Amino acid sequence: MKKMTAEPELAAGERQVERVRRICLALPGTWEKLSHGEPTFFAGKKVFAMCSINHHHDGHIAVTIPAAIGIQAMLIETNPKKFYRPPYVGPAGWVGIELPRVSDKELALHLAEAWRLIAPPKLQAENRESPATRLRRRSVGKKAKQS
Repeated sequence: MKKMTAEPELAAGERQVERVRRICLALPGTWEKLSHGEPTFFAGKKVFAMCSINHHHDGHIAVTIPAAIGIQAMLIETNPKKFYRPPYVGPAGWVGIELPRVSDKELALHLAEAWRLIAPPKLQAENRESPATRLRRRSVGKKAKQS
């Protein structure tokens, strides 16, 4: 009987991880690897989102992200069922977001802001360029290398 309850929890966790993965990997320069047994997302070489699916049996099906100064406390105070102060990274201002309690639209906004806080300036500059400008810059770079 316990095995039956663990399987739906695992499936629910995987569905939530897929939501995070879909949103994060759509952000420029983002890549994923397992860290501490959980899917973790990087912008360049820095972490901007870490899944936390019942990590250490804490009951959270969440993603933890960095937040701007003062935002962590404001979010937790405003909606403590949706946001929490995660262990280890919470003192550095990161916030946990309970995935079942947040819409895709709101999750995407939080993840994009976390990416913006962490992504290196060069990657952010590339993201601000239009696709046409990016293509022109790349072609100019290739021509310069060929000369």
